[in-house]
Amino acid sequence: MTAPPYSTASAEVTRLPGGVRERDVVAVEDPLEIRIGGEPVAVTMRTPGHDEELALGFCLSEGLRPESAELPDDLAANTVDVRAEGFDPHRVRRSFYTSSSCGVCGKGALEAVRVEAPPVESGLRVGADLVSALPDRLRGRQAAFTATGGLHATGLFDSGGELLCLREDVGRHNAMDKVLGWAFREGMLPLRDSILCVSGRLSFELVQKAAVAGCPVLVAVGAPSSLAVELAEAQRVTLCGFVRDGRMNVYTEPDRIS
Repeated sequence: MTAPPYSTASAEVTRLPGGVRERDVVAVEDPLEIRIGGEPVAVTMRTPGHDEELALGFCLSEGLRPESAELPDDLAANTVDVRAEGFDPHRVRRSFYTSSSCGVCGKGALEAVRVEAPPVESGLRVGADLVSALPDRLRGRQAAFTATGGLHATGLFDSGGELLCLREDVGRHNAMDKVLGWAFREGMLPLRDSILCVSGRLSFELVQKAAVAGCPVLVAVGAPSSLAVELAEAQRVTLCGFVRDGRMNVYTEPDRIS
C-alpha cells in the first residue's frame, strides 16, 4: 500500500533526543479554487488528488446543484470549474474562504452554514459488530496517513461493510466531499443504504454533508459536537461516536443499530 505521490512531500527534520537530521514525509496542502461557470466561488486548502470530486461534493453540500466538474479552459493550476445550470452568483456573494481545518470558518453569515435537506428516510439496519469494525477497515486502507500521520479519511461502506470508496485529505470536510463527489459521479445519491465512516471527530458540517447526501448512518472514532448531535437528531441521521475496541456511543436514531 503506497501513498499517491501527489499527496506527500519531503521535509527535513531534526529528531530529538539525539539531534539526528534527516528527511521526513509530510502531507501536501495546497489551495484549490472552485469555480462555477468560470466564476470563482470558494478557495479550499486541500491535499491534491480527486479535485473534481472535491468540487462536486463541496457544491452538493452547499446546495448549488452541480452537474459536472472539470479542469478550466484556461488550464489554471489548482482550479476546478463546475457546471451548474441555473447558478446564481449573487447567492454566493459571501465569498467565503475554506480552511483545511474547519470548512465553515469564514462564511459571511451564520444562516449560510445550514443547508436545507429533508430528513433522511431509510430502512437500513446494521449490526453493532459491523459498525465497530469499520474504523479499523478504514485505517487499514489509509496509505497516505500511514506515510505521513497527517491526513483525515472518509470511507463509504455498503450495508454489508464492504468499502466502496476511500478518500484522504488534510481537511476532514474535504475527505468527505471527495467521497460524496465520487458517489455523485457513480449515480449513487441519495445514499439510503450506505454508511459513512470518518477517521476523526464529528462536526456539524460532516453531519450536514451526510444529511444532504441522504446517508442514514455516520460513524467516527472521535467525539461529536453538540451541534452535530442536534443536527443529526433533526435530520434523522444515526450518529455513532467513539467507535473503537468493540464499543460505541449511539447519539441519535439508535434503532438502526442492532
